[in-house]
Amino acid sequence: MELNSLLESTLQGLGYELVDLELSNHGKLLRVFIDKPDGINVEDCVLVSNHISRLLAVEMDFEYDRLEVSSPGLDRPVKKEADFVRFCGEKAQVKLRVPLLGRKKFVGTLVGVQDGYLQLEVEGAVIALDLANIDKARLVPQF
Repeated sequence: MELNSLLESTLQGLGYELVDLELSNHGKLLRVFIDKPDGINVEDCVLVSNHISRLLAVEMDFEYDRLEVSSPGLDRPVKKEADFVRFCGEKAQVKLRVPLLGRKKFVGTLVGVQDGYLQLEVEGAVIALDLANIDKARLVPQF
């Protein structure tokens, strides 16, 4: 089973959402970003870290030196179609793989998703961005 799928199904069973997963330093550092509806605290991170450590020791032959578990932060990544729908009305920064209208970066309000396209309000106009063309998207914290 792929690491991402294993963690996603396991965390869902514990009441958490797998927001993102990063492998760095040639696979030596494993970073896991989790969330739940009422937010993440230190105890959540400890519980998930311990669970993932045991899970990887039993379920996979996956080697890493360090595991970090944390919340996604205020500038949370938005990756799945369901995330774009969930955060409708929020401001987001979106980076495309291939330019649209002569640019790759857009900042605007998430309006919705329709037929595989993100509807993003930018400077008073709604533009459609192909979800398959989105390289990265993050919420923009509002203070």
